[in-house]
Amino acid sequence: MSTQDQAANPPGGIGFFEKWLSVWVGLCIVAGVVLGNLVPDVFAMLAGFEYASVNLVVAVLIWAMVYPMMVAIDFASLTHIGERPKGLILTLVVNWLIKPFSMAALGVVFFEYVFADLIAPADATQYIAGLILLGAAPCTAMVFVWSQLTRGDAAYTLVQVSVNDVIMIFAFAPIVAVLLGVTDIVVPWDTLLLSVGLYIIIPLAAGALTRKALMRRRTGNPDAAVQAFTAAVKPISVLGLLATVVLLFGFQAQVLLEKPLVIALIAVPLLIQSYGIFVIAYGAAWLWRVPFNIAAPCALIGTSNFFELAVAVAISLFGLDSGAALATVVGVLVEVPVMLSLVAFANRTQQHFPRKG
Repeated sequence: MSTQDQAANPPGGIGFFEKWLSVWVGLCIVAGVVLGNLVPDVFAMLAGFEYASVNLVVAVLIWAMVYPMMVAIDFASLTHIGERPKGLILTLVVNWLIKPFSMAALGVVFFEYVFADLIAPADATQYIAGLILLGAAPCTAMVFVWSQLTRGDAAYTLVQVSVNDVIMIFAFAPIVAVLLGVTDIVVPWDTLLLSVGLYIIIPLAAGALTRKALMRRRTGNPDAAVQAFTAAVKPISVLGLLATVVLLFGFQAQVLLEKPLVIALIAVPLLIQSYGIFVIAYGAAWLWRVPFNIAAPCALIGTSNFFELAVAVAISLFGLDSGAALATVVGVLVEVPVMLSLVAFANRTQQHFPRKG
């Protein structure tokens, strides 16, 4: 097994927290909703620590989740990514040629036809707009968390996320303009750049420095020092995920109780989109014989959304209390439970894929 494979696949199997992760997340969802209604002022204060639609408290927690995987990245392996283009090709096709348009189609089908008797036409238009914004903003740093939970190739995941972010700079506004029919779209560069800096550049730099220090410390088998360190800090990553779930649901606790039907209706096309996109990407990876440590992150990247960007654009175009903003918020709430279920499915089916990337 190569150094890169060892880093991405630490020995010892899944830990206690990971084994019961769905249970912990379910409890955290309940805790977030309960606490958000019992102590709303506390969550309002935490929600106030925000800049450019990026909550800094959540950013720190995401940093804690992403950092261990950044330590595991073998930067020498980045030079060989071009030798394995299949995963990157699948991610780009799904993210930019399928996902935005399928999300728009599902929004129209459900809010203009299936749910037409339940929702006012003006509200339906707003919800469709919010779904389109989510569909056009693929993958965030949370993808590193999902990749880590599937023992994904850390270096390959970094390249996939980075390439998607570069494309998003140029493609997001035109795609949204076409699908929404809105021409005066302003990309919130402060949100985009701050997110990339907080979620990728800072943890990547910290991970690289940590890895360098660890490999200097162990002369006989430096990779063992990296593996031991990532195994030691992994519980912190899981705790960061659980704390993030509590905060996300705590921030929206009152909305969840005030508009449960609307939220449930918005969640339906989002769920179909998420699971459908995963099936397309994961199935294509299986047919193309993509190794599991690339196939799983590839499919998860296609499923995940850059919700900070979607929320920021929804607020700037339609207003804070708009249906579009609410739809993007529902996307935030749906993301973690859905992605964890897909992580579990991927791990249970990994034997059907080639092992090494």
